Amino acid sequence: MNRIFFLFLLAAALCEGQVTLRITSLPANTPANSTIYMAGSINSWNTADSNYAMQSDGLGNWQIVIPQGTGTVEYKFTRGSWPTVEGNATGGFLPNRSFTFTGAPQTINLTIQSWEDLGNGANSTAASNVQILSNSCGMPQLSTTRRIWLYLPPDYTTSTKNYPVLYMQDGQNLFDNATSFSGEWQVDETLNNLFNQGDFGAIVVGIDNGAGERLNEYSPWINTQYGGGDGDDYAAFMANTLKPYIDANYRTRPEPAFNALIGSSMGGLIATYGACEFPNAFSKVGSMSPAYWFALSSLNSYINTSVNSLQNHRMYFVAGTNESSTMVSNINIVRSNLIARGLTSANALTKFDNYGTHTEGYWRGEFGPLYRWLFQNENLSLTTSTYHSPEISQTISGKIYVEGFPSSTDFGLFDIMGKKIMTITLSNGIYQIPEDLSKGIYILRTSTAGIPPFKLVRN
Repeated sequence: MNRIFFLFLLAAALCEGQVTLRITSLPANTPANSTIYMAGSINSWNTADSNYAMQSDGLGNWQIVIPQGTGTVEYKFTRGSWPTVEGNATGGFLPNRSFTFTGAPQTINLTIQSWEDLGNGANSTAASNVQILSNSCGMPQLSTTRRIWLYLPPDYTTSTKNYPVLYMQDGQNLFDNATSFSGEWQVDETLNNLFNQGDFGAIVVGIDNGAGERLNEYSPWINTQYGGGDGDDYAAFMANTLKPYIDANYRTRPEPAFNALIGSSMGGLIATYGACEFPNAFSKVGSMSPAYWFALSSLNSYINTSVNSLQNHRMYFVAGTNESSTMVSNINIVRSNLIARGLTSANALTKFDNYGTHTEGYWRGEFGPLYRWLFQNENLSLTTSTYHSPEISQTISGKIYVEGFPSSTDFGLFDIMGKKIMTITLSNGIYQIPEDLSKGIYILRTSTAGIPPFKLVRN
């Protein structure tokens, strides 16, 4: 009897602090029979957790009861995946919702204003030469999917030209007001206008951010307060999954000199890292109001321990002088460290504006000058490419990058005294240095013609 009474009291106590989330209104374009889920910090941001599916209350509302807990919970609603996450009133990015346990019962009435994949029903502002390449592009490095946008130059279907490619972060904000956070960048209008003025043209690949995973994916390093740590996998997705697909299916210039990573805020951080980590994929960077503060020490340490030269890179940094007290100094520190690794001063432009703000509107106005400067020294009309000749390089973090091999090739790994340590078989792709290899300098050598010896460093 005492045990039953104790359990009754425990259940009553849990009910006293429970939180009921009640959705009272859904967008008119919500597909029939959709299941709506809560994804949040309370369930590891699982977008299709059956334990957090909203239930009908029989009165036209959808609700879920969260048992008493402690602290603050951040969350969003989805229809089962991040591409189908809820949006703001214009169909764009909606910041995380939150509630805090108080020890007393709470009922929170909520309205879902839109779904990001469906917009808010408003007319799209994307130009006719913008398309959705995929609503659920696989990201095997992160075990998730993502919407990918594609802009093709106005003459793509009527010419035989091969184009440079811009890989841009926060794809929701690039082309369409209906999906943007707070206004689009007008990347399509800007490039179309430049094309009409004689610009060669460029392909743009826009990658949607992962909403609640944005901070995690846009930094390789963990910030103990805000997250991070998945940026290495995200950058590998761009270099090893997305870029090869684009190069195989569209008329591109695959050489690194014709491929840029561009982003703002956290997108500037991952763009800078991606071009350093994968120099044989991307050697152009557009870093707008970069959030280097998020992992400043780790980023600088990473750059300073580089084993690669950045002499072929070209980077454009732009920000407002009043965005934060450390914005300008952080950019200058990172730029100086990049120059120490081989980036030339002439290829490292900084532009600091007293009118600059941390907003989509500011970045919209700066995109055109950034794009023109990055490619102003390139002969875009040249059609001959040497990109596919066999080449081996080592990334800043020590990985081995192999490209242009017609087939798998055996290499001998020799120490600096000429002693053969092992045989390694390489084909196109990224390889980790064997974990049991001692620190030092080694030489990769093959008998295959046309492939010179390569120095390998084990830190």
